[in-house]
Amino acid sequence: MQMVSIVIPFYNCPFIDKAIESALNQSYKKVEVIVVNDGSTEYMEKIVPYLNKIRYIEKENGGTASALNLGIKNSSGDYFAWLSSDDLFYKDKINKQLAFMQENNAFISYTNYSTIDADNKYIAQLAGKYYLDKISLLQNLKKENHINGCTVMMKTQVFSRMGNFNESLKFTQDYDFWLRAVQNYELYYLHEPLVKYRVHSRMGSRRFIDIQTREIQMLKEKYYDQITRIINQEKKN
Repeated sequence: MQMVSIVIPFYNCPFIDKAIESALNQSYKKVEVIVVNDGSTEYMEKIVPYLNKIRYIEKENGGTASALNLGIKNSSGDYFAWLSSDDLFYKDKINKQLAFMQENNAFISYTNYSTIDADNKYIAQLAGKYYLDKISLLQNLKKENHINGCTVMMKTQVFSRMGNFNESLKFTQDYDFWLRAVQNYELYYLHEPLVKYRVHSRMGSRRFIDIQTREIQMLKEKYYDQITRIINQEKKN
C-alpha cells in the first residue's frame, strides 16, 4: 500500500476538528494527516484531542500556499491530498481516487464535489463543473478555475518537476498550479463527489473577493498564450 499525505492548512477556522476527523476516518488506512497551523489565534483547542494521531506544525501567518508548502516539505507520502480546514472528505475519498489514479497511471486527478452549509446540510450533491475532453477543459481553465483544490490528488513527485504552490498568491495558488500543471501532465477527472465543500459567511473567497478577482485576472493574462498554444496543438492531433 502506498502512503497518502493529507495536508490541512489551518487559520482561525471553527470547523477544523470536523476536517481532521474526516481525514482520520478514511477507509484507506495508509494515510498521514498533517495539520499546519498558519499563525492562528483562535480554535487551537479543537486540535488538541487529535495531537497523538496527526503531525502538527505551527508557523507564522503566511497564507494557504505557505502552509501547503510546509506540509508538503514535511510529508512522507507517495501521494498528496489537500483538505481545507472548513471542508470534509467523504469516507472513501482516498480509496476511490487512488484506485482511479493507479488504473489510469495518472500523476494528477480531481473529482466532483458536494456543497454543504455551516450546519453540514447539503446545498448541492453534485456542484462542480467538469469537462470530459481536454480541449474543453483547457478552454475553461483559460477563463476560470473550476477545479476544487480539495478534490485534487497528485503524486508527490509532481512537486519535484513543477515546484510548489506560489506563496505570493493569497487566494489563487491552486489556479496558478493547475495552469502550470496542465502544460506538463494530463489532469484526470473522476466523476463522483468525494469532497464536501463548505459554503459559509467566513470563507475567504467571500471576504476578500476584490483581491481574488485581481489575482485571477493576472493569472489569465500570464498563462493565456501557453494554454492557447496547447489548445491549438490538441486541435491538430
